[in-house]
Amino acid sequence: MKVSVVIPVFNERDSLPLVVRDIPRHLVAEIVVVDNGSTDDTALVASGLPVRVVRESRRGYGSACLAGVAALEASPPEVLVFLDGDFSDHPEEMTLLVAAAERGADLVIGSRTLGTREKGALLPQARFGNRLACSLIRLLYGHRYTDLGPFRAIRWDAYRRLSMADRTFGWTCEMQVKAVREGLRIAEVPVSYRRRVGVSKITGTVSGTLKAGWKILWTIAKYGRKR
Repeated sequence: MKVSVVIPVFNERDSLPLVVRDIPRHLVAEIVVVDNGSTDDTALVASGLPVRVVRESRRGYGSACLAGVAALEASPPEVLVFLDGDFSDHPEEMTLLVAAAERGADLVIGSRTLGTREKGALLPQARFGNRLACSLIRLLYGHRYTDLGPFRAIRWDAYRRLSMADRTFGWTCEMQVKAVREGLRIAEVPVSYRRRVGVSKITGTVSGTLKAGWKILWTIAKYGRKR
């Protein structure tokens, strides 16, 4: 299967080379790094790596992911993999996600809660928010997720069916609730998780945590009302 990877980054100059280094290159046709307006040397570092660099000046996790996918439109892969640039996930475990897609899954979530986590990797506020969001999705949509983790794989044709639109913190949640609404074949695989390089822009700050939490809950309610 042709696999392409999208890595959204904002000020990840120290971690990005580690992420790219550990991606199983035999599996991947192309790596797209989306620089989301970094103010450090991330863009310069990325230019020296075996990746295609895309710049998206509109801030937001969703904006970066959407820009990365748009860059692949001319020659789309069979499977898209989304991976953060902070080195908290283990890129070599991408083989597990792609294998699940090869077995027939349309969307594969790398579940940090089912896998092995380094102590302190998943902060208490992240664990609480994750449990709350998954519980609400189960209540409103009838599907049991264990995680909203960003490490995920999705078939290109399935992705196109979702008409992804969110440009901020609700992007991952939007994908998961729309996948249920569209009747996609969904799988979760356990993945390992470690403490990220540097400080999280979301759960590492009070304001980031509150903004992300509110947007995720709003996204769940928004699409739940349209059932």
